[in-house]
Amino acid sequence: MSPRAEVISNKVICKEPGRYIGWPTIVRARAGELIIVFSGDRDDHVCPWGKMEMIRSSDSGQSWTDPLVIVNTPLDDRDAGLVETSEGILIVSWFTSVGFEEEEKYQEHGKTISQEVRDQWLGHWTQRSTDSGTTWEDPVRSTVSTPHGPIELDDGRLVYLGHCTLDGKGAVAVDESTDQGRSWNVIGTVPTPEGIGLGEPYMVEAKSGKLVGLFRWGISDLSKKIMWQSESLDGGRTWAETRRTEILGYPPHMLRLEDDRILLVYGLRLSPFGQRSRVSDDEGETWSDEMVLITGLGKDLGYPASAVLEDGSILTIYYQVENPGEPTCLMSTHWRLVD
Repeated sequence: MSPRAEVISNKVICKEPGRYIGWPTIVRARAGELIIVFSGDRDDHVCPWGKMEMIRSSDSGQSWTDPLVIVNTPLDDRDAGLVETSEGILIVSWFTSVGFEEEEKYQEHGKTISQEVRDQWLGHWTQRSTDSGTTWEDPVRSTVSTPHGPIELDDGRLVYLGHCTLDGKGAVAVDESTDQGRSWNVIGTVPTPEGIGLGEPYMVEAKSGKLVGLFRWGISDLSKKIMWQSESLDGGRTWAETRRTEILGYPPHMLRLEDDRILLVYGLRLSPFGQRSRVSDDEGETWSDEMVLITGLGKDLGYPASAVLEDGSILTIYYQVENPGEPTCLMSTHWRLVD
């Protein structure tokens, strides 16, 4: 019998009145604190003002601090990822964009951004904190970017599966850091079928050491926007040919649970909308039926990520609209996986 989601509560965890916020990632730090990073203080989905912000909870997600800005470059800062290493170092990841220049209302602002500033800040970034986010080191460039950022493997290496440009072409590749996020180097690429645009990937390390990667498909038809999947048996250096799954939605976030099952969460941008989950008990060979965590009011939502709480329950966070006519906010679903 397929597992089911027993929802304990749904709640708003961060709302910036009149402002659009989104694309969050959560970690449960080794000290027990929950930490979320996201892109906030925005006009809309695309605008020049995006900042990386952080909120924290010391009571398992019952209450949260006010947002704190941790990154604010002169460009649009988007897709905040977060990982805590085995050495207790927090690493936030994001990318910068000038995509807002395609919007007529921001074109004059775009003209104020010099080429020097563009050269300095446009790209993919990570940034370290050795004091649990109180202070941050200078950012360093990564080759790849993806919404939820890098992961740490059991061997201590950081690996970062993401989209990038290699040799002038779009690619999906793996960055590796062997120095706790101080520098990154590409160690492998993921083969993709000709004409298939894959992006916004995430991966998880299974008990055997196999890396399971899932990818958003770039097709515009939301009714066909299923995820693709690949695996690596050598720590991210080589990958199997990507293949279609039957999982409708995007983008993925995965965790290896204490019982070694893999937990997947993702957003669904088709009616009835909302956040969904599945589980694999065979290291990604098959996936359970879809579990509904919450429905939504429209398609601008998703990018969920999960953390396992001390009692074994799960807190999944995401962005969506709480009330009609409002901009997006951050919300959470507290739930249990029931067999």
